[in-house]
Amino acid sequence: MLDGIALITHGTLAHSSMEIIKSLQENLQTADHSSLAINLSLADAEREFMYDCKVPHRHRHQDAVMEIESWVGWLKEKGATSVTVIGHSRGGNQTAWYATERISEAVDKVVLIAPATWSKTAASQAYESRYKVSLATHMEKADNLVRDGQGGSIMSPVGFLYCAQADVTADSFLAYYRPDKRFNTPDLLADIPRPTLVVAASDDKVIRDLISQIQSGPSMDHIKLEVVDGAGHFFRDLYGEDLSDLIVEFLEN
Repeated sequence: MLDGIALITHGTLAHSSMEIIKSLQENLQTADHSSLAINLSLADAEREFMYDCKVPHRHRHQDAVMEIESWVGWLKEKGATSVTVIGHSRGGNQTAWYATERISEAVDKVVLIAPATWSKTAASQAYESRYKVSLATHMEKADNLVRDGQGGSIMSPVGFLYCAQADVTADSFLAYYRPDKRFNTPDLLADIPRPTLVVAASDDKVIRDLISQIQSGPSMDHIKLEVVDGAGHFFRDLYGEDLSDLIVEFLEN
């Protein structure tokens, strides 16, 4: 296997064949950079495409951190000594989480593409706006089940991530919605022990406060923020080329 490989992680309930990832891989290949785009299992090792909302949810946000670690380990077994971990959206947060807690000596750079941000208030408001019910109501039900030793039990159909009526275990629900500052990627940046490129989209309607949080935060020598003007969350069409150019430049410097 060629050394100097990028390991790419997708966003929420998504997959490795998303347009943004395929475009990035093609552009990296054109620039003579190898890459591996992974599918997070989401508790289904055979999963290939978007997660089917009809399938019960038994996965956890933090599972991805361990899966990234496993894939980096697999690359090391194949001879890789220089790995760049890349993540988009929620996958960007999970990649940052990996970089702060489980990073391998083989990983020498980190790239976060429109990584997720979070605040307790915003999360609660977004949930209620989307599903017309208080997040606290479902959190209480999930907490009670876990407290009774029934974390693996399926809750009544609830709004969960992008799924309007989902069968989800109490453990899974809490893993995604229990308040945790690590969900907010800007709060992780200071603890990433590698040079890190954060690429934001100026017209991102999904992650709206990434740029402002980083720009108003402390200056960090190992963090480089780049903003693609006019791009949306998925960096479609020519914006994908702009994204790729920034990443290639970062890899080669």
